[in-house]
Amino acid sequence: MSQTVTTPAPEKPPKPPGLLRSSGVVGIMTMLSRVLGLARDMVIARYFGAGAGADAFFVAFKIPNFLRRLFAEGAFSQAFVPVLSSYREQETLTEVRRLVNAVAGTLGLVLLGVTLVAMVGAPVLTAVFAPGFVDDTEKFALASSMLRITFPYLLLISLTAFAGAILNSYDRFAVPAFTPVLLNLSMISAAVFLSPLMETPIVALAWGVFIAGALQLFFQLPFLMRLGLMPRPKVDYRHEGVRRVLTLMGPAIFGVSVSQINLLLDTVLASFLQTGSVSWLYYSDRLAELPLGVFGIAIATVILPNLSRKHAAESKDQFAATLDWAIRAVLLIGLPAAVALMLLAEPLIATLFYYGEVTARDVAMSAQSLRAYSAGLLAFMLIKVLAPGFFARQDTKTPVKIGIIAMVANMIFNLILVFPLAHAGLALATSISAWLNATLLWRGLHKQGAWKAQPGWLKFFVQLGLANIALIATVVYLAPPLSEWLAADGIKRATDMAVLVVAGGAVYFVTLVLSGVRLKHFRGH
Repeated sequence: MSQTVTTPAPEKPPKPPGLLRSSGVVGIMTMLSRVLGLARDMVIARYFGAGAGADAFFVAFKIPNFLRRLFAEGAFSQAFVPVLSSYREQETLTEVRRLVNAVAGTLGLVLLGVTLVAMVGAPVLTAVFAPGFVDDTEKFALASSMLRITFPYLLLISLTAFAGAILNSYDRFAVPAFTPVLLNLSMISAAVFLSPLMETPIVALAWGVFIAGALQLFFQLPFLMRLGLMPRPKVDYRHEGVRRVLTLMGPAIFGVSVSQINLLLDTVLASFLQTGSVSWLYYSDRLAELPLGVFGIAIATVILPNLSRKHAAESKDQFAATLDWAIRAVLLIGLPAAVALMLLAEPLIATLFYYGEVTARDVAMSAQSLRAYSAGLLAFMLIKVLAPGFFARQDTKTPVKIGIIAMVANMIFNLILVFPLAHAGLALATSISAWLNATLLWRGLHKQGAWKAQPGWLKFFVQLGLANIALIATVVYLAPPLSEWLAADGIKRATDMAVLVVAGGAVYFVTLVLSGVRLKHFRGH
C-alpha cells in the first residue's frame, strides 16, 4: 500500500514581533559581534603582530570580504527580500518554495563558478588588490595561497546571506543577527589553537575564515527546516522571481560601488595630507560607526521585510506609519548619540586609543574628525531607514540616482574643505553629503506618498529637545577637564567614561519619561 508523502508546512507565527523588540534583538546581537570583533583584532595583533604574514592574510581576507559587501549582503538582500515578501503575500506556499529553490540553484551555480575561477586565478587577484606585494615574492606567494583558502568564504557567506534573508522575511531576526559572531569565534579559535600546529602559523587564520563560512551557513539551516523552506537548489534563470531579483540587483550593485568610490577618494586625498591623517580618520570613523552599526542598521534590517509585506498587501497607510516609526526611532537614539560624540570627542578617543605610540596630538586631531563625523551621524542613520522605503517597493533606481548626486557633492565638498580643514574637512564633507542624501531620500518618499507625517511630531520634537538639553547639561557638569583625562591611567579613564555614559543616558531617558514618552509609543507593529 503506497503512502502519500506531504511536505511540512512552514511554521506560522501567531503574530509578528513588534518593530522595537525586533530592532532591540538585532542591535544586541550586533553589539555582541562588534565586541567580539574587537577581541578578534586584539588576538590577531597579539599572535601575529603587523608583519609580512599579517599583511598577506589581511589581503587574502579583504578580497572575498569586499565582494561579500558588494554582492551578498548589500545588493542581493535589498533585491531578494522585497521579491520574497511579495511572493509570501500574493502567491501560494508552493510558489514561495519554487522561488527559494530557483534562487538557491541559480545563485549557488554563479557563486561556485566565480569561486573556482578566483581560486585558479588567485595570483592575478592578489596582484590587482595588492600590487605592492608583487616585488616581494614570499609575501605575494603567501597571500595568493591563503586567498585560495579564503575565497570559498564568498560562496558560503553569500548562501548564508540568502538563508538570512529568508529568515528575516519571516521575522526570525535573531538567528541572522547572531551569525556573524561565529566568524569572530572561529578566527579567535584558529589563532589560539590551530596556529601552533601549522608550519606557517598565519595560515591558520585563513582556515579559520573558511571554517567560519561553513559554520555560519549550517547554523542557519535547521531554522530554515523549521519554516519548511529548506532549499532544494534548482537552476532556473527563466523563473519570473529570479529575473526580478536580477533586475533589482543591477542598480543596487551600482549604488554600493558608488559608496566604495567615495571611500576610495577620501583615502586617496587623506594620503596626500600630513602623516597620521589616515589613522586619525580611522579612529574617529570607528567610533561613529558604532551607533550606526548597532542601531541604524538594526532598524533598517527589521523594517525592510515589514515594509515589503505592507507594500505587497497594498497597505499604504501602514507602510507610511512604519516609515514614520523608523524615523522617530532613529531620532530618539541617533540625536543623543551624535550629541555625546561631539561633547566627548577627546575623552572617548583618549579612553580607547591613548596608549603606546598614540600621542596627545593624535587625540586632538582624531577628535576634530570625530566631531565632523558626528555632525552627520543622524543623516547616516536616516539613510539606512529611508532607503528601504524605496527597496521595499522594488525601486532600486531612485536611491542610486540620489547616491550619485551625493557622491558628486561629496567630491566637491572634499576639494573645498580639505584645504582649510585638512583631514577634518574630509570628514565634514562626508557628513554634508550624507545630509544631502538623506534629505533627497525623504523628499522622494514624501512626494510619492510613501511617507506621511503621523500625529504628534511637534510634541515629540519638544520632548526630544528637553531630553537632549538635560543630557548636555549633565555631561558638561560631570566631565573632567581634558588635561585630567590625558594624565589619568587607562582604568581611571574607563571608569570616568562609564560614569558619564550611565549618568548621561539615565538623565536623558528619565527626562523623556517625565515629558510623557512611553515605551509603548515605540513598539511598532
